[in-house]
Amino acid sequence: MTSVAIYARVSSARQKKDQTIGSQTAALRAHAATAHLELPEEWVFEDEGHSGATLVRPALERLRDLVAQVGVDVVLCYAPDRLARKFAYQALLVEEFARAGTRVEFVRGPRGDSPEDQLMVQFQGMFAEYEKAQLMERYRRGKTYRARSGAVNVLGGAPFGYRYLRKTPECGATYEIIESEAALVVELFRRYTDDGASIADLTRWLTGSGTPTRTGKTRWDRSVVWGMLRNPAYQGQAECLFLNPAAAGQRLRVRNGSFPQAFGERSL
Repeated sequence: MTSVAIYARVSSARQKKDQTIGSQTAALRAHAATAHLELPEEWVFEDEGHSGATLVRPALERLRDLVAQVGVDVVLCYAPDRLARKFAYQALLVEEFARAGTRVEFVRGPRGDSPEDQLMVQFQGMFAEYEKAQLMERYRRGKTYRARSGAVNVLGGAPFGYRYLRKTPECGATYEIIESEAALVVELFRRYTDDGASIADLTRWLTGSGTPTRTGKTRWDRSVVWGMLRNPAYQGQAECLFLNPAAAGQRLRVRNGSFPQAFGERSL
């Protein structure tokens, strides 16, 4: 009897929560039963919450080991994009399995080895890859917009002198100035630019003032002081990095707007 292993995958936590992988597995089991394929229970492989844009997936790794070591007649997958989002990865896996004497079949997709079937797999892979790139671009643009409008804390945490106010139903997220801390920041910059105080002098002065750091420490470190002097937030600016498929590493600069410029116009 022909042996079969099945592979199912969902990429997002939401799909995992909605148990869409369960429906995939059920369809694969039904297809295997209809085709009279022998399915050992331990040959059911499921990757929940893993992207198809990478080959580093726990269940897929186990499936590849099984095919290489034991030998499987058929690997059954729901659709080509469930096996991999990128056509190059689909082709790699299909070829790898074929070298081990295993053919890949899809419940929704081409099932033969004819040139027409292979062409259909290629088209489906290209469309899946395009769809993935389109979703990433929409996500990047949405996150960029939320950052510019102040709905996202682009700094990861409010710097000394600021308090981050989360978004509420009544108003959007914003930064609020803490006046007592702001006075120290202004004096810090004055001493550094006008008096020529060193980082060590400023560190001793802040420690002697008895004011705790943002993390609650009573002793100030030189690295913290130097980070404050270089922080563009005190000029009403912030930068964050978003992964852009078209230009990886592109910087987004958020100016003023939702970030109050409260510490003067001094530039270091």
